Amino acid sequence: MAPPVAGRARRNTLSPLARQVLLYGLFLLPAVFDLAEAWMGWLGPKPYRECLHDFGRYAFRFLLISLMVTPLRRFTRINLIVYRRPLGLLAFTYAALHITLYLTWARGFDPGLIWTDFTTRPFLIFGLLAFVILCVLAATSTRKSIMRLGKRWAPLHKTVYLAMVLACVHYSIAFKVWHVEPFIYAAIAAAVLATRFVPKMQKSSRPTSS
Repeated sequence: MAPPVAGRARRNTLSPLARQVLLYGLFLLPAVFDLAEAWMGWLGPKPYRECLHDFGRYAFRFLLISLMVTPLRRFTRINLIVYRRPLGLLAFTYAALHITLYLTWARGFDPGLIWTDFTTRPFLIFGLLAFVILCVLAATSTRKSIMRLGKRWAPLHKTVYLAMVLACVHYSIAFKVWHVEPFIYAAIAAAVLATRFVPKMQKSSRPTSS
């Protein structure tokens, strides 16, 4: 007698938590590769600069992708909601690596250099504010936090949209010369945020037979 197919399928399917952990671990590999290349001296005379920029871009990308999950489900029926939390945590992780490299490798924890940067480069302030929001969201992303905050959790996590706007400004004015890439990302982010203002289609009720 053959074993039941349904039972076998259930055993072979990864749980939502396992899929989240797998996604998170998989997309941390670029950070590992970047740091390994920097350690081997393959990123030029200033490897910290390449890592710094890469980690910032990955933070922005994962934040943007996490915000695309809801519009995708709403307009295309593609349901990736189980991956939204790890995508948000990836954005936070890469942002944390971005700031850590800046404070340590790039500035050597020198308060004078850091203060000069923040008083002469306003894009850093926008980036720091975005990171503070990501820290709060990461700290309250657990089920215990959802239960503890109750109705306050959803409004708190809507500040992710503000973080996205701040990140767009930070990225767009971070360079001394013209770069088109930040504005492309900003346009995509604006389109994603604009979907929140699209009214939901009401389901038409079937006419009752007379």
